[in-house]
Order: sequence, then structure tokens, then C-alpha cells
Amino acid sequence: MSAPLPMTLATEPLPPTLTAERPEDAAAVERLVLRAFGPGRFAKAAERLREGRAPMLDLSVVAWDGRDLVGCVRLWSVKVGDTPAIFLGPIAVELEHRSNGLGAALIQRACAAATRAGHAVIVLVGDMPFFGPLGFALAPGVTMPGPVDQRRVLARALRPGADVDLRGLVVAA
Repeated sequence: MSAPLPMTLATEPLPPTLTAERPEDAAAVERLVLRAFGPGRFAKAAERLREGRAPMLDLSVVAWDGRDLVGCVRLWSVKVGDTPAIFLGPIAVELEHRSNGLGAALIQRACAAATRAGHAVIVLVGDMPFFGPLGFALAPGVTMPGPVDQRRVLARALRPGADVDLRGLVVAA
């Protein structure tokens, strides 16, 4: 009787690689964001903060699955009233990579980069069920330019207490 053949263990696919966004990633990021949000994204108030500006590439994060861009999150310099802040968005993940934690990993990586760079607070427009577990909370004193559901304006302090007195209109900085 011969010995049984050894079984091979199936390996899990490697997770996408997260890196800082580079200038040469811009076109791929724009295509991904357009697929995720469609042309209606240009009507959103958050776009007013991004128009004609470049994201903070050292803080923005992209996810690569081999040669394919499968996720991104961009960060932008803003002020809330007189307070310097970071504006997060858009965040986009390819459909087949959603629900695996990639979006959360992108957010955490970007927040960590902003913290290391000495920033105090991040603001965004988003959904509490997704962003709440990532450390974001309602920001009732923060006003976005243009019409926005105030229940979707969120902030995350990167230093203790940085969001306590956060009040004012969000403007590009």
C-alpha cells in the first residue's frame, strides 16, 4: 500500500498593497472615483473644496492589487473657521474588493499618516455606521460649503481634544 499523496494547502490571495499616492497615480484614481460615484459627484458640496487643487499626496493612500488600482482615499488641506484641518474624501474601493475591510484599512492608514505629519483633526462628509467605528463622530459645529446633510458631517481628533471647539465653515487652505 502506498502512502497517501500530501495535500496542498490553498493559500489566501494576498491583500492589496497600500502605498502613498504618487503623481502618476492621478489618472487611475480619477477613473476609480468616477466608477464609484459617477458624474453626480461633481455636484456635491465636497467637490467645491477639491476643485482646482491637488490632494496631499503624502497623506493620500492608494491600494494596488498587482497592477490594478483597487482603492483610494484622498486628503486635502482645509480650515474649519480659523483652525487648520484635513478634509478626507473621496474614498473609493472597486466593487469586488468591498466588504473585506479595505476601505477601513485605507482610512486608518491615511489617519495615521496625518497624525505622523502633525495634523490635529480630520473632517469629512460620510455615514456614521461606516466612519463611527473608525473614530469619527458628529461635528455639529462644522459647516460645509453648499447644501449638506449636517448628520453626515463628521470629525476625528488626531490629538486629544482637537475637535472639542471645532466650529466654522470648511474652506480650502
